Amino acid sequence: MRAARFHEYGGTESLVIEQAPDPHPGLGEIRIRVAAASVNPIDWKLRAGALHQLIPLELPAIPGRDAAGIVDEIGDGVQGVSIGDRVFGLGGVTDATAELVTLSAWAHAPETWNDEQAAGAGLASATAMRGLNALGPLAGRTLLIEGAAGGVGGAAVEIAVAQGATVIGTARERNHEFLTSLGAVPTTYGPGLAQRLSALAPHGIDIALDTAASGSLDDLVAITGDPTHVATVADHAGGQRLGTHVVNAENDSALLSAAAELGRQGRYTPRIEQTYPLERIADAHAHAERGRTRGKIVICI
Repeated sequence: MRAARFHEYGGTESLVIEQAPDPHPGLGEIRIRVAAASVNPIDWKLRAGALHQLIPLELPAIPGRDAAGIVDEIGDGVQGVSIGDRVFGLGGVTDATAELVTLSAWAHAPETWNDEQAAGAGLASATAMRGLNALGPLAGRTLLIEGAAGGVGGAAVEIAVAQGATVIGTARERNHEFLTSLGAVPTTYGPGLAQRLSALAPHGIDIALDTAASGSLDDLVAITGDPTHVATVADHAGGQRLGTHVVNAENDSALLSAAAELGRQGRYTPRIEQTYPLERIADAHAHAERGRTRGKIVICI
């Protein structure tokens, strides 16, 4: 199969397109012929070697954690999916940016999503849902989402609105119209946030979700009044220091199925900032490293 790989840690120039061995599903796994795969922050951090002590890779490695495509091989112990089904989901921490990938968590892709949107849903929706679930029931509560225009933040906005929360989201001013389209009340982040929120939410902020690791956790705890009213999916060290909920993404098919159901209802649509062909994966990684994205970056295989 064709795949993007890197043979050593380094910059985007280390990425090459070449032939790699075909993977096959193990127990409880499926294999898909990939239509599209998304680019997540962990992808370029792993490629750059920033996480090599925490997550050592066997090189050469294929970047990418989530993808969408058509099931073409099914491992032992798998039920509820058939060859030819269109699905999206998660594999390991690597291997998704290729023509074939094995998934250990998946859901059927809604017909309302195109392939790029389905590819952008896996890690973003699973992470957002775990962060929101840590905060308890959302209906009738006012939720602040820090970094609401990114891949995870945008997913969290739509999912929280669908569950009945009033959502205020922080982002750069150029993304405020985008946040409004998702159903959030936009505001800027940084100094003066508490004062801005007092005008937007005179009855206070009940709970907060940090998706940005912008150094704002202390402020979020002060704004909500209790560290257990705050969850972070991005600043693990800060969350552990303060006693907030610290959430990691998990390969959980139930979370993906819940996101897919919201997609079928038209209440959650993964937002795509830009797509790239496989041959331009270096450009996609460079785009992701610059940050300031609005939605997901996706590689079309």
